[in-house]
Amino acid sequence: MLTRDFADAFANDWLSAWNDRDIDRILSHYADDVVFHSPRIALVMGNDAMNVHGKKALQAYWTEALSRARQLFFTVDDILVSSDAVTILYTNHREEKVAETFVFNADGEVSLSIAAYR
Repeated sequence: MLTRDFADAFANDWLSAWNDRDIDRILSHYADDVVFHSPRIALVMGNDAMNVHGKKALQAYWTEALSRARQLFFTVDDILVSSDAVTILYTNHREEKVAETFVFNADGEVSLSIAAYR
């Protein structure tokens, strides 16, 4: 069972890592076998992919995404806690509302993440 303190600490470090553009710190939260879903993957990668499998593939995707969004910045709107997941509601640099849900494995690493945009 995840606690509010865990969720807040995770969300704050995750957003700070993104806002600092620190790919290694971002990736430190994820399991090696992570699965990430986002409608942005196809746009950034120029294909029809709906998800990315594995930390190395995620690193390649996010490195490309960061190179295209030099003004990237996230502002947290809310943090929701579940039994084994955290959802961060945030606003990005394009003023889009985003909900990203992170499911954690037994080691406290993100094993599944799903980003949804308004």
